[in-house]
Amino acid sequence: MYKKFYDFGISDAVLRSLSDMGFEEPTPIQKIAIPPALAGKDIIGQAQTGTGKTAAFGIPIIEAIQRGKHPCAIVMVPTRELAVQVAEELNRIGQNKAVSCIAIYGGQSIMRQIQGLKRGVNIVVGTPGRIIDHIQRKTLSLKEIKTVVFDEADEMFAMGFIEDMERILSEITQKKQVLLFSATMPKPIRTLAMKFMTNPESVQVNVSELVVAKIKQVFYEVREEDKTKALTRLLDVEDPSLTLVFCHTKREVDDVSGKLQKMGYHAGAIHGDFTQDHRDEMMRKFKKGEIDVLVATDVAARGLDITNVSHVINYSIPQDPDSYVHRIGRTGRAGKSGIAITFVTPREYRQLKLIEQSAKTKIKKAALPTREQVRKAREDAIVADVQAEITNNKYAGFLPLAEALLRDHSASVVAAAALSLIAGDAALDEIAEIRRPEAAGAEGFVKLFMTIGKKDRIKVGDIVASITAEAGIPARKIGNIAVYDAFSFVEVPASLADRVIGAINDVMLKGRKVRIQHAKKMKGR
Repeated sequence: MYKKFYDFGISDAVLRSLSDMGFEEPTPIQKIAIPPALAGKDIIGQAQTGTGKTAAFGIPIIEAIQRGKHPCAIVMVPTRELAVQVAEELNRIGQNKAVSCIAIYGGQSIMRQIQGLKRGVNIVVGTPGRIIDHIQRKTLSLKEIKTVVFDEADEMFAMGFIEDMERILSEITQKKQVLLFSATMPKPIRTLAMKFMTNPESVQVNVSELVVAKIKQVFYEVREEDKTKALTRLLDVEDPSLTLVFCHTKREVDDVSGKLQKMGYHAGAIHGDFTQDHRDEMMRKFKKGEIDVLVATDVAARGLDITNVSHVINYSIPQDPDSYVHRIGRTGRAGKSGIAITFVTPREYRQLKLIEQSAKTKIKKAALPTREQVRKAREDAIVADVQAEITNNKYAGFLPLAEALLRDHSASVVAAAALSLIAGDAALDEIAEIRRPEAAGAEGFVKLFMTIGKKDRIKVGDIVASITAEAGIPARKIGNIAVYDAFSFVEVPASLADRVIGAINDVMLKGRKVRIQHAKKMKGR
């Protein structure tokens, strides 16, 4: 059994690099993936971000590096952020073997990337679209590629890159080793593997362990309109170090982060409408703790790898089990514990059960902190701030003012008044009440039938975005959505059904004209 990195028989140069990086012993995915990869076998590895995948494929690539004029390995990733992270780690692993790695992605000057490729590199890490761009420009040569890696393959599929992935593989005509890593294995990814891989060896860290290990999972049943109150209660009482809050839509991200900022929380936001510079700045502040709550959409948070995230909060329940696995995997990194919290409205219990079944996990129901617990947490925070001020000896300049006040008032009155000022907007008697959710929504829902489905490359998010944009209905008012091969069903409030039908009928979606009607009218057809 491989207990230490030297058990793999790798070079002293790489062992020194791993030691310098603080790696002590291999992670589970490294133990089972590195030996066959070193032997040159194709690999299908099932493991999510944060389990040590980069070193699992990086060490074999760097050990097999052959000097030449062109890259000998190419790593495809879904996002710019992940490209940068992977390239940095590969450069660190290969630092004592003079291995060079470059990240190429959209949003960065292509001329700078061309210059970097011209200087010569051993490994290229990039997003599929930008890799194809360089291939077409003939600035990236594939003639010496010996190894191809797909990192977070399911994320690339979810983002619509499957055709790009196939195209890149088809462009590499010589014999190659293919390493594919993915947290989940949707059918198109399995099909890709069967088409382009030779007798691949499957290595898998137990999926339920990936989700559950060291991550406490709970859900709170709350009404839609009480979610922000519930969120602030948890932030006050649990006092997390870094919190990642997931929302369905960009509008919801703006709304939640804006409310938190107005209430005095150090919160930031990232979603697809923000510039890359803004997203980079938010990530820098989040990593450094300058903001301790980051509100994000699934797409914007892809590729994030931050080791100190203590809490992931699903402000909106994930719309599919795979998203749940990816979201909660953002905590519990590098052997640390983490907490995954999901807000569930009464109507979303069916979705919660689906997530539990598919992810092979159990999410326990918990009770929100009481008003008294919030009050106590706020009192403790104020006391801690005052004690820190005393310890730091920053109060000396105020002693004359304090002595003047004490001539007219008792010490307890002066202290209480000062504490009241410190509390400010978070006054201890202004903790919002949260009403108990009703067993069912106040308004009935109806099911609508849409003439578009998976074969049209439609996803749940596309349907939500179309309805919110065309009908002007908030995403939170949309119910369950089921997408099948040739059609889809969506639930909306009965009072808004005609409005949705009128707005969506004949709208172009994914290049197709969509028809929509009441599902009950389909009976007998």
